[in-house]
Amino acid sequence: MPHRDTDFASLLRAGIQASIAVKQALLADETLLRAIVRTGHLMTEAFQRGNKVIFAGNGGSAADAQHLAAEFVSRFEFDRPGLPSLSLATDTSMITAIGNDYGYDKLFRRQLEAQSRPGDIFVGITTSGRSKNVLAAFEACKALQVTSVALCGTGGDLEDKADIVLRVPSAHTPRIQECHILIGHMLCAQVEMSIFGHLAPQ
Repeated sequence: MPHRDTDFASLLRAGIQASIAVKQALLADETLLRAIVRTGHLMTEAFQRGNKVIFAGNGGSAADAQHLAAEFVSRFEFDRPGLPSLSLATDTSMITAIGNDYGYDKLFRRQLEAQSRPGDIFVGITTSGRSKNVLAAFEACKALQVTSVALCGTGGDLEDKADIVLRVPSAHTPRIQECHILIGHMLCAQVEMSIFGHLAPQ
């Protein structure tokens, strides 16, 4: 039973206000906004070359990876041809085989080595900035000639590990995750309009 003295309406309002505050901080960060737009340009160029965008993350970030890959393959705002994208966190046979044979830390690296091609883009989602399997994947990207993008919060030392670091201005996991999906949606919108704007409903 919920505690009778808990004011859940106030708790709800506080959570919404906290989410808005982080999004306002994101909106005011011109450097971050420019980095997001640059990422969208790189994704657009990759798709136009015939490359793909690959996502990975753990837990809630795994769900975000699957979600964003689906937006590219299926559709975002309007009907258009699918764009090649995949999540490395969805195949349970793959995950358990690699985890069992090589260790969980190599989960995404091993898949990148098998699935990626030069010119692809890898987006590693880690709210903490310290997920060992995401960091290992970033390390592999250089030799694979894959552009790496870190989607993270304020934690972790990623600037020397990923080509682009998109830091949500928060250290609180739920607020970071809320902004990650917002950033992901904006990237989907930018790519979709850049490539298929002529198909958008008038």
